Amino acid sequence: MDIRRRNNVTVTGRADGPVLLLAHGFGCDQNMWRLVAPTLAESYRVVLFDYVGSGRADPSAWDERRYSSLEGYAQDVLEVCEELDLRDVTFVGHSVSAMVGVLAAAKAPQPLSRLVMVAPSPCYIDDDGYRGGFSAEDIDELLESLESNYLGWSAAMAPVIMGNADRPELGQELTASFCATDPHMAGVFARTTFLSDSRQDLKTVAVPTLILECRQDVIAPPEVGAYVRDTVPGSRLVTLEATGHCPQLSAPQATARAITDFLRQA
Repeated sequence: MDIRRRNNVTVTGRADGPVLLLAHGFGCDQNMWRLVAPTLAESYRVVLFDYVGSGRADPSAWDERRYSSLEGYAQDVLEVCEELDLRDVTFVGHSVSAMVGVLAAAKAPQPLSRLVMVAPSPCYIDDDGYRGGFSAEDIDELLESLESNYLGWSAAMAPVIMGNADRPELGQELTASFCATDPHMAGVFARTTFLSDSRQDLKTVAVPTLILECRQDVIAPPEVGAYVRDTVPGSRLVTLEATGHCPQLSAPQATARAITDFLRQA
């Protein structure tokens, strides 16, 4: 199988630079990184891709069983690394992709040597002593609404997820991204995302890790960032002066600067 075509892999930046692999979250694609990638490309080799079922990835490669688990998305990551013979990679994962990176690093630690988690959440559902931001009933209602009327759900929820109500063009962009995704594939990815629990997996992380959070995020509240920091050994938490769940769009300069500062220190 042609992995480059399957995952719509694109490579920019310095051919001889350290490798950054940028991974998008639910309902998105590599275009979500377009405001950050040019800055990173000045010093790094930047690899972007779309998960199967998202963006311009090959839809014929979709396998519902595989992509009903975060392990399936982690396998996409590792196969991209193998195809491009990537080594010493800094994996930058947005939202649920942060946990995909954790799984990939545990499964095959050789290629992934650093993790950057952008607005991560290991579990979206509140639990005893843990605040994920949603009750189990909230998630059931979210998934039911998404599956019964995906386009309507996208139009209503994307601006809320994006935040930044004073910049409606950002919410419109996320809405368009959601609506461009096949509803059935999106429904599977949504269930995989919002019903996942990767809290125990965080303890397996053995590489330098940066956690980026926004000061206000309806999907990943501050308690989540603190939990990830306290659970991942030696990790560093940075709170960006940004709101919403997609700082790579709402605060691209601050996001790129935090990543490059971390890499220089690491």
